[in-house]
Amino acid sequence: MTPFALEIGVALLMLIVLGAGLIGGDGGRRRTGAITALGLVVLVAAAFTLRPWGSAGGGAFVSDRLARFAKRLFLGSTLIGVLASLSLPGEVFRRRATEYYLLLLSSLLGMMVLASARDLILLFVAFELMSIPLYALAGFRKREPEAVEAALKFFLVGTVSSAVMAYGLSFVYGTAATTALPGVARALEGQPPLLVFGLLAVLAGFGFKIAAFPFHMWVPDTYEAASTPFVAWLSVAPKAAGFVALFRIFLEGVGDQVTLWMPIIAALAAVTIVGGNLMALPQQNVKRLLAYSGIAHIGYMLVGLAAVSASGTAMVLFYLVAYVFANMGAFLVVEVVARSEGTEHLNGFRGLAQRSPLLAVAMLLFLLSLGGIPFVAGFWAKLYVLWAAAEAGLYWLVLLGAILTVVALFYYLVIARRMYIDPPTRPEPIPLAPTMALCVIVCVLGVVVLGLAPSPLVLAALRAASRLF
Repeated sequence: MTPFALEIGVALLMLIVLGAGLIGGDGGRRRTGAITALGLVVLVAAAFTLRPWGSAGGGAFVSDRLARFAKRLFLGSTLIGVLASLSLPGEVFRRRATEYYLLLLSSLLGMMVLASARDLILLFVAFELMSIPLYALAGFRKREPEAVEAALKFFLVGTVSSAVMAYGLSFVYGTAATTALPGVARALEGQPPLLVFGLLAVLAGFGFKIAAFPFHMWVPDTYEAASTPFVAWLSVAPKAAGFVALFRIFLEGVGDQVTLWMPIIAALAAVTIVGGNLMALPQQNVKRLLAYSGIAHIGYMLVGLAAVSASGTAMVLFYLVAYVFANMGAFLVVEVVARSEGTEHLNGFRGLAQRSPLLAVAMLLFLLSLGGIPFVAGFWAKLYVLWAAAEAGLYWLVLLGAILTVVALFYYLVIARRMYIDPPTRPEPIPLAPTMALCVIVCVLGVVVLGLAPSPLVLAALRAASRLF
C-alpha cells in the first residue's frame, strides 16, 4: 500500500466537494457538508483498517506508527468538526459551504503531510498548507468586524511565526548542509552554535503555532470571534499537528543530543501553565475562558515533551486524544447554549441543569476532564504526563503542574455552579440539532470510555512513540 494512501483520499474528497459545489447549484452547495462528512467517515475507517507502510522521496515522507496515530486523530477530530458545522444557521454559510469545507480539507491535508514529514522543506511547506486556510476560516464571517479583526491578528502572528521558523531553518540547513532530519542529527553531535541557534528559532516559531506562552496573543480574540464549530476544531487538530512536528524535529531530528532541549522546553512549559491558568481566572466569556484554558493545557503537553523520553512522548499523544474529546465537546455545548441564549457570557449557563439536564451533565463531564478529576480521560492524561516528568527528574515542574491544576478547577467549577446552583432565566429546554447532539454524545463517550479504560490507547501511544527513541 502506498504511503500516500490517506493523503490521496483527502485530495479526492476535495475534488468531489468542489464538483458538488460547482455543478449542483444551491442544492449542491447545501449538500457539500453531508458529502464531506460521509467522505471523512470512509477515510476514518480506512485509517483504522489500511496499513500504508514505507517511505517516499528518499525518506522525506514516511508512514510510520507515529504518522498513522496522528492521522487518525486529525481525521476523527475533523469529522466531529464537520458534523457540528452542519447545523450552523444562516443563508450566507449555506451559500459559501463549498468554500468552507474546501478550506477545512486543505488544512487537514497539510496536517497529514506534516505528520509524515522527515525533511525540513517538506515540513515547512506542509505547515503553510495547514496554516493558510485557517486564516481564511477564522474570518469566514467577513461581514462581522470582530471576525475580520481576529483573522487579521491570526494572520499577522502566523506569518511572523512562519518567518521566524524559516529563518531558523536557514541556519539549520547552512550548518548541517542537509534538510533531512537524520543528517541534522549527525551535524548536531558537536553542538555547533549556529545550528543550536537555528533550532531555537524553529522552536520559537512552533511556539506561535501551538499557542504556547508568550506566543499566545492571537488565541483569545480568534476563538471568541470565529464560528464555534471551527474553533472547536482549531483548538485541537492544528495543535496536535504542531506537537507531532515538534517530535519529529526535537526528538527524532536531534539524535543523542536530545537532552539539550530538556531545560528549555521545561521552562516554556512552566510559563505556559502559569500564564494560561492565571489569565483564565477573570474571564466572563466562556469561549475566552476556554481559550486561556487551552493555553494551559498546551503547557501540560509540553511537560511530557520536556521529559524527552518514549513514555513522555506517548503520554502527550494520549493527552492529545483526551483533549480532543473534552475540549471539542465543551466548545460545542457553548455553541448550543450561545445559539439559544444569544450570549457566550457565563450567565448564559444559569440553570442549565434544570432546563436541559443531559446537556448539563455532558458539559460537567467535559469540565471535569479538562480539570483532571478522576475518573475521566483528562485525569489520566495529566497524571501520565506528570509521571513521565517525575521519571525524568523534573520534580519542580510536577509540583507546579499539580498546584496549577487546583487553580484551574476554580474557573471550571464557576461554570458548573452556574449550571447547577444558579436559577434559570427561562424555563424552556435548549434546542439541540441532531448532528450537534451526535457530536456531543461522541465526545461524552470518548471522555468516559478513556477514563474507565485508558490502557488500549496508552499502549497504542507507546508503540507510536517508541521509534523516536
